[in-house]
Amino acid sequence: MESHEEKLHKLVLQSKINETKDVMKRKASEIDKSKIEKGRGDKGGFGSMSIQSMGSGRLESSFSDMSISGGGGGGFGSGSGFGLSTDIESFSSKSKGRPPSSATAPPKGLGMQLGKSQKTNQFLESLKAEGEVIVEDVQPKASHSKSSAPPPTDPITLTVEEKISVTLKRDGGLSNFDVQGTLSLQILNQEDGHIQVQIETGGNPGVLFKAHPNMNKELFANENILGLKDPNRPFPTGQGGDAAGVGLLKWRMQSTDESMVPLSINCWPSVSGNETYVSIEYEASSMFDLRNVVIAVPLPALREPPSVRQIDGEWRYDSRNSVLEWSILLIDDSNRSGSMEFVVPPADSSVFFPISVQFLATNTFSDLKVVSVIPLKGGAPPKHSQRTQLITENYQVV
Repeated sequence: MESHEEKLHKLVLQSKINETKDVMKRKASEIDKSKIEKGRGDKGGFGSMSIQSMGSGRLESSFSDMSISGGGGGGFGSGSGFGLSTDIESFSSKSKGRPPSSATAPPKGLGMQLGKSQKTNQFLESLKAEGEVIVEDVQPKASHSKSSAPPPTDPITLTVEEKISVTLKRDGGLSNFDVQGTLSLQILNQEDGHIQVQIETGGNPGVLFKAHPNMNKELFANENILGLKDPNRPFPTGQGGDAAGVGLLKWRMQSTDESMVPLSINCWPSVSGNETYVSIEYEASSMFDLRNVVIAVPLPALREPPSVRQIDGEWRYDSRNSVLEWSILLIDDSNRSGSMEFVVPPADSSVFFPISVQFLATNTFSDLKVVSVIPLKGGAPPKHSQRTQLITENYQVV
């Protein structure tokens, strides 16, 4: 069993690798753009616009930070979930019971000015002159954007993805719990398309499965095998660029049992004099190890960042949206519960809701696993990999 520190080290290392790759991609794009601009310098018009600069966002994929279990050989590297392009060093230790902290201002001098243009600095200074609170990204950024998932390298990739929507009541209780899942298939080579997929489910009675209309439903019901109604037809390949692949199976789970919730949040605001003290606690279920957790708490309009008195994890203040983001890189058996305390000027308790939550996990409620890939034309089973993840769709405390 890996320890919490070992898991954390791997996450940090992978995040640094992904960040380095992103930097290399940006540099390559800048070089290409510079070459194109130089070649068109004498032509006027729109010569400075490069095609490279218009497609920089196309590498995003819905399958980030997935656990990979190789079938028939060969593993598959995991990406970083929710675009963890942060200053990783600040995530490397928890700050339980740390002394009062506040947002760190960028140091004077040249240290924090690398890569920042003079125009950017002038813009920030003008905002400050107008009274705008500027908190620069010296704290970890909330990982809202998804990073690029590595392209498939195995001939066949099967992806299990569940999206969870939860609405918790601020005074306790559960008003909505909905999980929707899909199993999709991506095949790189047309010759590998004549297959069937043997699966195994976790036996959760609350999960209702439904095979795609093109699947042989009798075969699935009797043997848990997913195959086309016409076995002579191959599955389509993913050469057209569809990263999501072909849908084979979908399922849904709904519940009113609050014990099924992966992460519960409790928030207690209280006004004392000219200040509001806010205590927030999380309790995580032992069913899941949660990664890249972000708990976003709305705040009243502030002139200064909130005073964070104690926190298990890291925090970041989004001054434009007036939101305090509490980030925990990994929640496992070593930290199933945690808390944060902060102080702001007097405010009504309703201001601090709804609280939004984001996280991902590498196991699911259905516990669906791919047992094997069956070739229909004989020969050895083709090499395949499985990606599995649970992500939040709409997770709130209201």
